[in-house]
Amino acid sequence: MNYFVVQVKTREEEKYRLLARQALHGSAVRLVYPQRRLRQLRRGNWKDVLKPLYPGYIFLEGEEITVEDYWKLRHVPGFLRFLETNTNIRPIEGADRELLLHFLRFGEVVEKSKVTFGTDSRIRVLEGPLAGLEGRIIKINKRKGRAKVRLDLYNSSFPVDLGFEIIEKAVSR
Repeated sequence: MNYFVVQVKTREEEKYRLLARQALHGSAVRLVYPQRRLRQLRRGNWKDVLKPLYPGYIFLEGEEITVEDYWKLRHVPGFLRFLETNTNIRPIEGADRELLLHFLRFGEVVEKSKVTFGTDSRIRVLEGPLAGLEGRIIKINKRKGRAKVRLDLYNSSFPVDLGFEIIEKAVSR
């Protein structure tokens, strides 16, 4: 299965996804919109919120993008462009594809990872979507329970926060 990428207006991904799903009714192409769950402080209270994993991008799962699907998607409000370009639409490959598939193994909503910190203050991922991505972690915010991770897509990098829960190791006596 191939994954193609549509760039849409940032913060309008959900709106685009709903309208594109209607436009593609009956098509062999499936829309994939990976999201992440984060803890956010709002008006003094911590709440879990859903944010896009790849802000400004929607993925299309299918063998190919037909001319008919191409025009349907281009006319949905919020569309910016196909990647790599509108004239050279190609599926993501290599490390970009592996990273997307890594997150999709956890479902379309990436939950918080379970982590612990060693005596050297280094993060150790016990389970969850951060497992295997330790080398991509740029910054840790223990108070917010977030790890800033560098994601790549078509030769460009951008940071994204992923949530985690700290699991304290049991102390033996």
